[in-house]
Amino acid sequence: MDTKQKGDIAEQAAILQALKFGWGVLKPVGDRLPYDLVFDVDGTLIKIQVKYAWFDGVRGNYVVDNRRTKTNRRQMLRSAYREQDFDFAIAYIADRELFYIFPVAVFISFASEIHLVETDRRQRKPRSAAYRDAWQLIERRAAYRETGMRTSVEFGEAFSGVIPSQASETEEGVETEWQTP
Repeated sequence: MDTKQKGDIAEQAAILQALKFGWGVLKPVGDRLPYDLVFDVDGTLIKIQVKYAWFDGVRGNYVVDNRRTKTNRRQMLRSAYREQDFDFAIAYIADRELFYIFPVAVFISFASEIHLVETDRRQRKPRSAAYRDAWQLIERRAAYRETGMRTSVEFGEAFSGVIPSQASETEEGVETEWQTP
């Protein structure tokens, strides 16, 4: 299976999940935009970049390239995404039917790859663990854009069991509820 097919599988899985939540889904024509999908969450449009995570047998974890890749017949060009390119990146692990939902600022803060650890043998959870199946971040972002106000959350809900010091921060060093699960 080539990388285009894997990307299509990840996109379709994200579309199916969004439809299960009752969200509308828009798909741009062509693939020249820095995002793959747009979710309509209660009338608020959220731009989504979808990535397929592959298994790295040597390291025993899943890997997502967080750079934009353009190809032509002769070469592959990679460049960094910018914060205005999309709102969220969704990384899909097909063999586990699992999603990681990263706000754009978090996604682009990783060097060039994001390693998703799906084993419980580690003493400390990796930074990416906070974004495992964090679909509520998209809903919070939509609510924030619609009202301009943060949504209330119960104690402990905002971090899904992750210690706040392990959760990532935005570039300004300030976390917002739609960014942190």
